[in-house]
Amino acid sequence: MKEFSEYKGVYVFIQQVEGVTAPVSFELLGKAKELAKALNTTVSAVLCGYNVASLADELGEYGADTVVLIDDPALSEYTTEPYAQAMFGVIDYFKPEIVLYGATTIGRDLAPRVSARVHTGLTADCTRLEIDPETGRLLMTRPAFGGNLMATIICPDFRPQMATVRPGVMQRAERVEGRRARVLPFNLKIEHNDCFVEVLDVIKKMNEAVDISEAKILVSGGRGMGSKENFRMLYDLADALGGRVAASRAAVDAGWADKEMQVGQTGKTVRPKLYIAVGISGAIQHLAGMEESEVIIAINRDETAPIFNVADYGVVGDLNKVVPMLTEKIRALKEEK
Repeated sequence: MKEFSEYKGVYVFIQQVEGVTAPVSFELLGKAKELAKALNTTVSAVLCGYNVASLADELGEYGADTVVLIDDPALSEYTTEPYAQAMFGVIDYFKPEIVLYGATTIGRDLAPRVSARVHTGLTADCTRLEIDPETGRLLMTRPAFGGNLMATIICPDFRPQMATVRPGVMQRAERVEGRRARVLPFNLKIEHNDCFVEVLDVIKKMNEAVDISEAKILVSGGRGMGSKENFRMLYDLADALGGRVAASRAAVDAGWADKEMQVGQTGKTVRPKLYIAVGISGAIQHLAGMEESEVIIAINRDETAPIFNVADYGVVGDLNKVVPMLTEKIRALKEEK
């Protein structure tokens, strides 16, 4: 086993756009606190941008012990090269043991470029992170072979150990009002080179789709729905519950639901208080995206469907009868109140 005593701390890349911190960054700080406790070390947030020092207080409230602040005009908007230089500079100077990124569009662009520069491995789209109590190594678990099995990956020969984590997978820590992190300004010279791109204009497009990863109640439909028309009953149930409609990959591939509604390995990871799976068999690819829901209710005519193995409550029956009856009953209860 190689000696890596000079590498210490769990570092989290903080994604912010226009001064707003991405929710996945808070989720990663929560997981970083758990990992740091197991390693008896500290949590550092790496905050890159321009005029973003005001975000440091919130990062401290969500678990960061130190905020490494790189404030530079070149970082005012995300582009690959200056951000890669910034993260490389932090890793080269501070030598963290673990570095975590959100598996967002930005994180998936940045993390592999940084890992190549520091000559270490990167495990993408992790669904579980934990410390091996015997070796102290980071165990990085992710779906493999199309989601048919879960692979646990280690990085024994290089540091830092790096991983990206999809939004919604980890639980954000309880916010502690008034908790402050030590802010450490890091002066780094970002050198302009041939890899720089110039942002000429930013065109914002309003997305009317609701982010299902933020919903507290989800009613999700799968192949068993049978048709796009049958999805209407899911909207009625979701409306009665004050929730949103989601879908499995099979339903999306069939054209019954939009891609933004997809839950699972190739969709979004959700953690609602209530997840109702209607006509969903429960393939491992789908379970990877919703099994951390607080309460899971499955409705399926096949009593042997794998979804019942993770469900808190199960209804074996014809969804065309069960869902309308459930919707009617919920509406009646609400009217009584």
